[in-house]
Amino acid sequence: MGRELFKTVYPKILPFWDGLPEHDREFLCQHSAVATYPKGKTLHDGNECSGVIFVRTGSLRVYILSESGKDVTLYRLHAGDMCMLSASCVLQSITFDVFIDAEQESQCYILSGPAFLAVSERNPQVKIFALETAVSRFSDVMWVMQQILFMGVDKRLAIFLSDEAARTGCETVTLTHEQIAKYIGSAREVVSRMLKYFANEGIVRVSRKDVTILDKKRLRDLTL
Repeated sequence: MGRELFKTVYPKILPFWDGLPEHDREFLCQHSAVATYPKGKTLHDGNECSGVIFVRTGSLRVYILSESGKDVTLYRLHAGDMCMLSASCVLQSITFDVFIDAEQESQCYILSGPAFLAVSERNPQVKIFALETAVSRFSDVMWVMQQILFMGVDKRLAIFLSDEAARTGCETVTLTHEQIAKYIGSAREVVSRMLKYFANEGIVRVSRKDVTILDKKRLRDLTL
């Protein structure tokens, strides 16, 4: 049943699938699994080759962790997204550790890292796909670093709220101040003060568990 599932799924999400020999397709299906992770569960702690992760439902947070325990969110993964950085054995030139947590209950397809590596060694198009996927994510990482290094908290917060509302199609962002702080690389106290300022200006309405955007134009103006 498992192998039949992946024979149906992989042609839709792996652009190189049709070009693989039949025995390699079978090999990848044999080394794939479906896993469901509860909210808060760590999928990858940076110390092992967890494999290539495809998000079917839910959402994941990919982040780095300092020696002092401070974390910085690199990007988030939602339904339909894929993560290659969890397969360190495939991308051996990556020397930093990333961590991945489930933001909410999530069901994922997990393709074994060693199996993916073996197939990529035999099929150059698979290795090219892995590198291109990683490079596209590094663009997200560089954008995060640019925000943290060169933008004020007010602008980062405005960008995050605008992007999140656009992604969900809802003017209410259902996240706590602590979660928002993790996503924009700041402290909860700083985010709370900035949200209070936004609220006093009539841009948002704030509660403990969500933020409702009241004035989209003024919020957008803060992102410029």
